[in-house]
Amino acid sequence: MPYAIGFDVYGTLVDPLAMRAPLEAFAGPLAGRIAERWREKQIEYTFRRALMQKYENFDVCTEQALAFAAASLNLDLRDEDRAALLAAYRSLPPFPDALPAIRRLKTAGFKLAAFSNGVESSLRALLGAAGILPHLDAVVSVDDLKTYKPDPRVYHHLASQFGLPLKSTWLVSSNGWDVIGAKAAGLRAEPGAELFVARVARVQQLDGDLAGELEIHPEPDLAHAAGGDTLKQLIAAVEDVVAHPCPTDAK
Repeated sequence: MPYAIGFDVYGTLVDPLAMRAPLEAFAGPLAGRIAERWREKQIEYTFRRALMQKYENFDVCTEQALAFAAASLNLDLRDEDRAALLAAYRSLPPFPDALPAIRRLKTAGFKLAAFSNGVESSLRALLGAAGILPHLDAVVSVDDLKTYKPDPRVYHHLASQFGLPLKSTWLVSSNGWDVIGAKAAGLRAEPGAELFVARVARVQQLDGDLAGELEIHPEPDLAHAAGGDTLKQLIAAVEDVVAHPCPTDAK
């Protein structure tokens, strides 16, 4: 049975917190705090807009989150400053292990997609600059449905783009809530199938109560230690699950 893997983009393939570097020119020592708050607010705005059914695309959420983050730390940005920072955001650097892992999984025969809250045109430009786009079979955006993760419809949309059942569609994400959303929507539920990539030196945990309710082990499947190679571990985990499939896969 063929398998498809959807890779979250922001925080999994590319690093939003790399915005610290361009922010330093405007915010000096506050750059790191602004980058973190920008990312936190960006995600919050997607949650709020999805719940309120007041959709605006991810580029809008990103711009509004930057405005909030700057104002909250008393940073006065001119229009041209914001434009420069948003341009830098559209060319975020990939994590060092991202492209080698994508290449290896593609060579192994997996169907691969970028699966993101981002706008497709922005994603294609971003992943093209990172050298990842040519190795993907698809770029799947929630913008098609005008809602955001973790709405179950977006995970079903990922599987439908490949014409595969949910159990043959995996998600790889650095966001615990994204993994839980995929599991709740019916994507692969066997151990190791809902793959969580922790992109921080300290192991992150999935939300305990929700994880327990959905029978997801509270520890991430893959933990990125400082200096580790998370997606290399991912490849080993994927190959192991394929070599030792769940009995239901044979049905």
